[in-house]
Amino acid sequence: MRTERNLTRLDRVFARLDREPERPAHIDMPKMSRHRVVLFSATLAFYLAIVWAVVTTSWLVRLDWQVMFFRPYQQWPGIHAFLDYYVVLGQRGPTAVMVLAWLGWRSWRQHTLRPLLTLGASLLLLNITVGAAKIGMGRLGPHYATVIGSNEMGLGGDIFPSGHTANAVVTWGILAYLASTPRARRWLSAVSAVTSLGVGLTTVYLGTHWLSDVLLGWAAGLLILLALPWFEPLIAKAEVAIFDLRDRWRDRRTPPVPAVPVPVMLKPRTTPAEETPAAREPAPPVRTARTPVHLAPGPHTTRSERTPVTPVGSRRPPHADRVPRTGAPAARPMTGG
Repeated sequence: MRTERNLTRLDRVFARLDREPERPAHIDMPKMSRHRVVLFSATLAFYLAIVWAVVTTSWLVRLDWQVMFFRPYQQWPGIHAFLDYYVVLGQRGPTAVMVLAWLGWRSWRQHTLRPLLTLGASLLLLNITVGAAKIGMGRLGPHYATVIGSNEMGLGGDIFPSGHTANAVVTWGILAYLASTPRARRWLSAVSAVTSLGVGLTTVYLGTHWLSDVLLGWAAGLLILLALPWFEPLIAKAEVAIFDLRDRWRDRRTPPVPAVPVPVMLKPRTTPAEETPAAREPAPPVRTARTPVHLAPGPHTTRSERTPVTPVGSRRPPHADRVPRTGAPAARPMTGG
């Protein structure tokens, strides 16, 4: 008895890869729902609270100095080599290349530029917002601190908020944002949260950022992801414009195909004088063949009652003295002989 083999998850993945590139019939684009607006507002309030706590040199600044004096890289030196490589997951260049390769392949498979355009929009927003905050507040890092207990603001630094943390949140979170199914979105959201959390804590371990820098970096990256639905109409217009530009460029490069004339056989036109009498006379109507009608036979008569008929053209005179036979034949007279 032959049984069918159950397909594993890997088999289904390869079966999906073998399909021809096709654009999905429906692309689920996140919308700015009420729940997302509430999350955006709460995250923005958290962002402003962190900035205010650092500017006013509150308890958060004191916590920054305590963690710095604790020197985690000296407390756990065994993981230093691993975290030196792990922090690369928050660097803008390597992470952008990895995510760009994946989203580029996905764009080719789905015949859409939305994944690439969404990544570009998120990175542009990241550079503008985080870069402006870094330059505007000018905070120095732990390795360059000058006065113990101070917030080190306005001294020409560029570490507040943490760029590694914000970049990890945006770069890996964009995969969850572009997920095609709710289940994939949940799993990728969890993975991106853990990855960005690890990158932020790694910068604190290495002593390159204050703890408040990491908190503000998480909030900055999350604000960008939550605000992306507002830019979806602009991304859709950009995609249409790029495709139109591509089509016009192809039309210019492709030479026009000359039209081949199709010969048409025209019937010569005749004047009424040239028409023959046969052509002028209407054709007689076609009569359909009628089924021969067989008359029913009359009353049956016996052979003796029939009138004798002499064939036409016969030379024999009719026999008027012929007597019809009504009964048994008369006995022929016997003659001697």
